[in-house]
Amino acid sequence: MTDAAEKEAETLPYVERVNTRFLETLMGYNARRAALTIIGHFLQEMEPMGLRPVEFSVLSLIYRNPGITSRQLCDVLDILAPNLVGMVNALAQRGWIARHAHPHDRRAVGLTVTAVGAEIARESEKKASQLEHRVTSGLTPEERKALIQLLKKIYQ
Repeated sequence: MTDAAEKEAETLPYVERVNTRFLETLMGYNARRAALTIIGHFLQEMEPMGLRPVEFSVLSLIYRNPGITSRQLCDVLDILAPNLVGMVNALAQRGWIARHAHPHDRRAVGLTVTAVGAEIARESEKKASQLEHRVTSGLTPEERKALIQLLKKIYQ
């Protein structure tokens, strides 16, 4: 470093500890930080099964709602149809879900889990539940329930 660069560096401000007070007053900041923490643990836990969060949600919904359509999945998860197509195809290729003719709408296709898919869904739901309890272990059961209810008020 040149003498001029050293002198300039001496006059620049230096932050010892980052001030996040304002950001911590924002719901979005806090929700995102909590989500990133949970998702990080989720990705590690589900890596052996090759499940990302949105694929997990799709599989869980199909498991718990046999015959659900892609349109219903898109509506519930607030995702675009083109984004869902690849996920449904991938889950079908893995042998986890099957497509069936819809009983009331010839244009629609109902989705169900296969026996293998049901096992993956049960195992992944159990792991997801366990990891969320671990990550939120600093909350009482009442606080956890209240937090979920409050978050739902924002997006429902």
